[in-house]
Amino acid sequence: MNKLLVKDLKEGFVFSAPVYIDGNNLFIPAGIPLRKRDIARLNFLAVESVETEGKLVDNLLETGTAESIESINTKITAEPKKDEPPAPRKPSIVTLSEVHENKDAYRSYMDLIERLDAVCQNITNGTAVEASTIDDITKRLLQAIRDQRQSFIGFILGGEIKEREMAKNLVNTSILSALMAMELKLPNNKVSQVVTGALLHDVGMLRMEKKIVQKKGGLSPEELKHIQSHPLHTYNIVTKEMSLPENVGIIVFQHHERWDGEGYPRGTAGQKIDIGARIVSVADAFEAMVSKKPYRKSMLGYHAMKNLLSDNMRSFDPNVIRAFIQTMGIYPIGSIVLLNNGAIARVVKVMPVAALRPRIKILVDESGKVFKHDEGAEIDLYAEKSLFISKAMDPKEVSAKYAQ
Repeated sequence: MNKLLVKDLKEGFVFSAPVYIDGNNLFIPAGIPLRKRDIARLNFLAVESVETEGKLVDNLLETGTAESIESINTKITAEPKKDEPPAPRKPSIVTLSEVHENKDAYRSYMDLIERLDAVCQNITNGTAVEASTIDDITKRLLQAIRDQRQSFIGFILGGEIKEREMAKNLVNTSILSALMAMELKLPNNKVSQVVTGALLHDVGMLRMEKKIVQKKGGLSPEELKHIQSHPLHTYNIVTKEMSLPENVGIIVFQHHERWDGEGYPRGTAGQKIDIGARIVSVADAFEAMVSKKPYRKSMLGYHAMKNLLSDNMRSFDPNVIRAFIQTMGIYPIGSIVLLNNGAIARVVKVMPVAALRPRIKILVDESGKVFKHDEGAEIDLYAEKSLFISKAMDPKEVSAKYAQ
């Protein structure tokens, strides 16, 4: 691997081989132009250099590229000089604490998103995707959850990813699906199938007409029928193009079926729906509610959880919902909450024995003192009976009020 200093990177750079952070965390695939956001993320993480086995092959933002390319390629092969690390962006008090306290976990999370984003681009372009590529992402995700379970749950609500939307949504759905599958004590091979199905459950949307997928208003009956065909497209991509097992195919095919039989594409009901599809259905619904969409704002994790609890066996398997609550709590990890004494805190750990009384970390105490990301006290609300959560709060509103 050859190193290149982050300060030498520019928007529009394209490399002939993948570029990595710390040797094994994918930063940007080969042939994909570098964006300002990518460079900003490196600076935020205080990364000094990246590595690649390739060369700079294009700089889309410069006309005299020959000299620029030659200059950068010379720097790639040279040993970088020691330099002061870029100053990370000054965070607000609600920036996810694990991003600062455990950068390795966050890099692993971003690596998964970037690897899956490359898969999505290949599917969009009609480029073949090997089953081994998907198997590798599945294994990486499961290992990451085993090593950094709480952090990965927190990234779903507290991450600041504003790009690679589909890949991010698929990875988040996979994290939630894995946790539910484990809570339900499914066999290891089934857990892997569920995660793989979750990673791919919506890739059929990449073959839909963009003007319909991106439409902000209501859909006509014909457009709705077109969108509802995406599970079949996904099934064909998964089983025929990727040659993944039928057990994975049935998960992606059935993930929009409903417990009451009113779903699609076939109106399958109850336990006739594969358990993996029932799990992905819950994870997908929660992830959709807490993610910002072009046509609506994101929902607080607490409100999304309340919506799932009020389903009353219409859309979701009640046993899967129960497993989800055991895993996530009523106030999911990453939620910002107001305590009865006026303090503001972040939920950092769920207590399965008391879903309404998680472990929290103080962001603003009852006197109004604001703490940096690693200074606030941690409190176990299950043990500290005098304190309780009054309500969930909007992170954006808290951030605006207590900006540092």
